[in-house]
Amino acid sequence: MTTTIRYYSTNRNLTKVEGINPFRGYVTFSDALLQGQAPDEGLYMPETIPELPIDEIPALKGKPYPEAAMFVTGAFLKDDLPRADLERIVYDSYDFVVPLERVVDRKYVMRLDQGPTASFKDFAARMMARLMSYFREKGKRLNVLVATSGDTGSAVGEAFKGVEGIDVNILYPRNEVSGRQKKQLDTIGDNVQALSVAGKFDDCQDLVKMAFADPSLHDLNFTSANSINFGRILPQMVYYIYAYAQLCEKGEEIIVSVPSGNFGNALGCEYARRMGLPVRKLVMPTNENDEFPRFLKTGSYSKVTPSRACLSNAMNVGHPSNLARFFELYGGTVDRTGAVHVVPDVEMMRQNIYSVSISDEETKACIKETYDRYGVILEPHGAVGWRGLEKYLEDTGDYEPCVSLETAHPAKFPDEIIELLGITPELPDSMKDIDKRQGSPVELTSDYRIFSDYLRKNLKVGD
Repeated sequence: MTTTIRYYSTNRNLTKVEGINPFRGYVTFSDALLQGQAPDEGLYMPETIPELPIDEIPALKGKPYPEAAMFVTGAFLKDDLPRADLERIVYDSYDFVVPLERVVDRKYVMRLDQGPTASFKDFAARMMARLMSYFREKGKRLNVLVATSGDTGSAVGEAFKGVEGIDVNILYPRNEVSGRQKKQLDTIGDNVQALSVAGKFDDCQDLVKMAFADPSLHDLNFTSANSINFGRILPQMVYYIYAYAQLCEKGEEIIVSVPSGNFGNALGCEYARRMGLPVRKLVMPTNENDEFPRFLKTGSYSKVTPSRACLSNAMNVGHPSNLARFFELYGGTVDRTGAVHVVPDVEMMRQNIYSVSISDEETKACIKETYDRYGVILEPHGAVGWRGLEKYLEDTGDYEPCVSLETAHPAKFPDEIIELLGITPELPDSMKDIDKRQGSPVELTSDYRIFSDYLRKNLKVGD
């Protein structure tokens, strides 16, 4: 008897909602991966969440990261591809270290900044690119559309660069990425094109979603590499299991702080908890885009529009796409526009999740104080995560073990680090040639008609 996990749309239960024709069917993992988004603009969710043999987690202590990746992804994909093929994909994806840096006592920063683009997005993008290459229909070209507020685009671009039969177009908000992030995006080249959009990240995200839903473009065989794609979420479950195995004794609970923008990273932790990981609290700090902390406090959701430009620019999201999955997991429904159709179990969410908004001034102060007190260098996103953890502990009392995620390398934000700490962060090896690279973006407005015309004229259908 097959145990293959099926996937469904977060919009499947909607009725009589203008513009949404609910998809009530199921698809395989490969379908969900290659389609990216459900045909009703909902997000794909696994029908069942496999339980991990938690007693086996301690055996991962001291083992290389790919062993944790096999442990987690194998539980989801064991019936979708042979184990030997998955093992090859996993070991090819993760050929870099994952440091856990002790800050104080049993409180740690997990540095997810050692991959090819010095961003946590490398973890999801590299595995997803290899899975897409494995599952794609030969002779049929895949066109990846991805919106980025900072690090996603370069991680996806580098992960897909040179991959046969796949082209990538990356949309980013022209005035809301750092100079180094822009350089990374514009200069990837080969089968990867950067699109500089005069607008906000939410505008970029909306353009991508509208293209996916546009029947006149369906022959272009779109897929997404944003965290709307479940292929991005699955690899992000792994590092919570990995961190727990390295830091915790058997049966201990852990507090995890995840700086949150589009919520894909935090969703990985939510899934890991539902697979059995003993997470005492998932802390989800945002920057000044405070739609989620307000929702947890009041029970009423309203998106931030336009999104607020903050120092932690990759988190400048006024309506997180993955909120739809969080709502679904807690019995609610919200669509891509931010309209709530069914309110989730807010009290249960509060039991499992803590969220707080961190201002730019608090972010700067955290970078300085963490360095002065502990000698640990955080960049703005990691500082939001660390300060959010501190606030949770201030509100509830001290507890350990704790781990906070550092999601990008400080060298990607040299101006801020120099201004606050008076030091120049050393470039990781992956970025040492960045200033010598050449390339330029295609410049677009946020007008969908112009974007769709660009796609029709420039994207290829076959190999």
